[in-house]
Amino acid sequence: MNENDARYPSLRDRVIFISGGATGIGAAMVEHFAAQGAQVAFVDIQPEPALALVERLAAAGHARPHFLACDLRDIPAYQAAIRQVGRSFGGIDVLVNSAAHDERHDWTTVTLEYWEDRIQVNLRHQFFAIQAAAPMMQARNRGSIINFGSISWHVKSGGMPAYTSAKAAVEGLTRSFARDLGADGIRVNCLIPGWIITERQKALWLTPAGEARTLAAQCLKQLLLPPDIARMVLWLAADDSRMCTGQNWVVDGGWW
Repeated sequence: MNENDARYPSLRDRVIFISGGATGIGAAMVEHFAAQGAQVAFVDIQPEPALALVERLAAAGHARPHFLACDLRDIPAYQAAIRQVGRSFGGIDVLVNSAAHDERHDWTTVTLEYWEDRIQVNLRHQFFAIQAAAPMMQARNRGSIINFGSISWHVKSGGMPAYTSAKAAVEGLTRSFARDLGADGIRVNCLIPGWIITERQKALWLTPAGEARTLAAQCLKQLLLPPDIARMVLWLAADDSRMCTGQNWVVDGGWW
């Protein structure tokens, strides 16, 4: 965060649970919530960058984030991790379902096993995280759940149909839970990022031609970065958005 970023007093001491928080967008969210004075817990399958992030934020004077190594495909272990955080911190106020993997694939070679794995990585864990966390929010009669979708299927991106199918389903999941949990004061929203330039995207996909196509498609002629997403997530988590639920929040530079 920088000194000009918004501060949200309602986030101080709130318990935040983030999936996929070790790198990229997830790490930016961990950092931004920590800077707001929140109590942050996150899971990831990459312990080295996760622990390095924890130490860096602690050295900066923030409350030490709580990291749990977990493979989100193991639903019993994942739900156990969520409940462990709830016991340790006295509940969960904000759930951020951000973990995903946009691996490219050729539809002609997709196997049943590969399809199932992509659904597990990009969709299934979001449902079961809500199932584990929502009762803690119901006990407080408040909460914010932020599910991550994707602009990819909206702009008809090809080359990853299992991923785009899963991300399209996230929007239906969001709207359903917004209705089911609204009476308990729990808000459920879907954040739809454009192409966010993380270190992974730079290493695997960003080319001069790809950058030019993206900037041509966007109304705003700047590449999107992880903090652009983190700042929107802060607002959706804070009480400032208290009457916003069941909606898609697009941060894409005006592409879609």
